[in-house]
Amino acid sequence: MNPVTLLPFIVLIGAMFLMTRSAKKKQAAAANMRNEMQPGTGVRTIGGMYATVKELHEDTVLLEVAPGVHAIYAKNAIGAVLDDAEYNRIVHGDVEELDVDGTLVPDDASSLTGADAADEAADADEAKTDLVKRTESDDAEQADDKADKKSDGKSDGESDAK
Repeated sequence: MNPVTLLPFIVLIGAMFLMTRSAKKKQAAAANMRNEMQPGTGVRTIGGMYATVKELHEDTVLLEVAPGVHAIYAKNAIGAVLDDAEYNRIVHGDVEELDVDGTLVPDDASSLTGADAADEAADADEAKTDLVKRTESDDAEQADDKADKKSDGKSDGESDAK
């Protein structure tokens, strides 16, 4: 056989090998994470529920969903094992300063632009009068404009067609 005709088959087999290899690595990492669970560890299930591990069994885990409320889950249903700081921040709302290496993300993009861009943004905001709340005087002016348009000599329901 010609080696050129075998080349597509070789490439397909190689791609399949690489895909299954990466999937096996992900499965092994997930199994390792589940095996590292200990009683008292905070976890998130694949359904998004946060709980604390109470007991570990061969294929199941007993989770405390709320104080005094326990549920049995399969180990495969554990999506992530959380460290104590992250679990307390999410579940209990504990606010701790996270170490972000001095990087601070602003709430809006205005601090990322220069002063000239801020002036242009202010001018653009003034031009957008559609977003401003209407007052009673504005409503009265619009009613006068509509009355002027209706006074073209036609009453409601009349048309130019004969």
